[in-house]
Amino acid sequence: MTHRLLRKAAADGVGTFALVFAGCGAAVVDAQTHTLGHLGVCAVFGLVVGAMIFSTGHVSGAHFNPAVTLAFAAVGRFPWREVPAYVLAQSVAAVLASAAVLGLIGSEAALGATVPSVGLGPAVGLEVVLTFFLMFVITSVATDSRASGNVAAIAIGGTVALAALVGGPLTGASMNPARSLAPALLAGVTEAQWVYVIGPVIGAWLGAFTYQLVACGPADKPASGCC
Repeated sequence: MTHRLLRKAAADGVGTFALVFAGCGAAVVDAQTHTLGHLGVCAVFGLVVGAMIFSTGHVSGAHFNPAVTLAFAAVGRFPWREVPAYVLAQSVAAVLASAAVLGLIGSEAALGATVPSVGLGPAVGLEVVLTFFLMFVITSVATDSRASGNVAAIAIGGTVALAALVGGPLTGASMNPARSLAPALLAGVTEAQWVYVIGPVIGAWLGAFTYQLVACGPADKPASGCC
C-alpha cells in the first residue's frame, strides 16, 4: 500500500468512525434518555455525514461506506486496486466506533444495530431504493463538474437524514454495510443482517449507473466532465 493510499484510506476510516460513533451513539443515547426521538437521531446521522464530508472529502472522497466504494469502482469512478484498502479501513473503523459506543455510552438499542420491522423482501427493496437515491445524489455532486461541489456535504447529509426519516422505522435506513454489521457484530445481532449487505450494494450500483445513464451522453464528452 502506498503512502498516498494509506492516507486516503485512513481519512475515510476517520469519517466512517465518526458516522458510526455519532449516529449509532445517538440511537443508544435516545434509548437511555428518550430525549432525541426519531427526528433527532436522523438529524445526527445527516449532520455527522455532512461534517465529515466537509472535513475529509478533499482527501479521500468521503465514501464512508463499502457500498459506495464498490459502486464507484463498478462505474469506473474509483480504481479497483484501492477498493480493498478503503473497505478494510471502513470496516475496522466501524467496529472500533461500535466498541467506543459500548465502552463510553452503553449497550442499549443493540448499539444501534439495524433489524427490519418488515418482511425480508420489502426490507431488501427498501434498502435498495434508499441507497439508490443516496448514491444518485453522491454521484451527481461528487463526480459531475457541472454540479456545485460546495453543496456536496449539505446534499448528501440531507439525503441521509431524509432517508432515515422515511426508512428508519422500517429497516433502520442503513444504506451502509459497515454501519449495520459493526454494531450487530458487537451486540450479537444476527437477524437478517444480509439485508444490509445485499440491499445497499445493489442500490448503490444502480444509483451510480443510473446517474451516468441520464446525465452523460455523447454530446457531453469531454467538456462537461460528467463521464
